[in-house]
Amino acid sequence: MNPVMIAMILALLIPMYEAWQDDDIWQKMLAFASIATKTSIMILMVSVLRDDWMIGVVGIIILSVGNAGLMLLAHLLKRMGNL
Repeated sequence: MNPVMIAMILALLIPMYEAWQDDDIWQKMLAFASIATKTSIMILMVSVLRDDWMIGVVGIIILSVGNAGLMLLAHLLKRMGNL
């Protein structure tokens, strides 16, 4: 399972590089949403491997609430741009 986790971490670095390189706020927000999703999937994988449901609950909360907060921030920035 270590090679799978290493591959997931490498896949996590791709949106980080994209967010660092681009100045567009929407591209950065999409990259951060991708990072949050990939991180929560990694947490869920670790919780299954360790057979620890408490870690899995944290992964589910990050997966469901983390992206919702990011989308709320995107909507707020869009509204601020219309003023």
